[in-house]
Amino acid sequence: MINKNLATVAIAIAAATLCGSSFADVGIGARAGTTGAGLDLGFSLVPTLAARLGYSEFSLDRNFSSSDASYKGTLKLSNFSALLDWSPLGPLRLSAGLVADNNKVNITATPQSGNFSLNGTNYDTTQLGSVTGTVKPKNSVAQYLGVGYGNVSGLGINFYADFGAMFQGGAKSSLSANCGPAAPAGSATCNQIQSNVAGEQNSINNKVSGFKVWPVANIGLTVGF
Repeated sequence: MINKNLATVAIAIAAATLCGSSFADVGIGARAGTTGAGLDLGFSLVPTLAARLGYSEFSLDRNFSSSDASYKGTLKLSNFSALLDWSPLGPLRLSAGLVADNNKVNITATPQSGNFSLNGTNYDTTQLGSVTGTVKPKNSVAQYLGVGYGNVSGLGINFYADFGAMFQGGAKSSLSANCGPAAPAGSATCNQIQSNVAGEQNSINNKVSGFKVWPVANIGLTVGF
């Protein structure tokens, strides 16, 4: 069981040390993996302890169609991290900290026939214009715990890797619908569409609430000074 205050304590220690210490080594790392592509800035605090700030992002668009609708989906990753790296065994280390987690999936569905089902009710293209949805983590700031190899603040050019988990507290969705010309705002049909959207959102939330962990696997190269 992960102590819920572990990451907070780690960052507090790092902040206090950063304010009161001069850095022996400083390095910049470039990495890629399950949190996107990004950069890290590392500081050596004491012989076995370093602090690291990083940012990574990634975006992927996909369009696809079925017999009842066309879909446009976008995966967006955006992560800002503040970590402590403890290396008691040479290049092997433990890492802990916080990640500002703005990862999300956006999707828009546009009906192409009269068989588009929304919470069990079918609508045609004149009744339902589109449905837009977003799935994102429940926690905007996730705790991180992991293991790794190599330090960003190490002198010279070096390889480094991270393997761990971001504890994001599950996922949540938000859905909205645009009613079509045959279902103007305030009409019984449009009101029913909005009610069905709420029911569909609840159903999705029940399915995604269990995604409490975002796996982290990143590799990169550092340049230390």
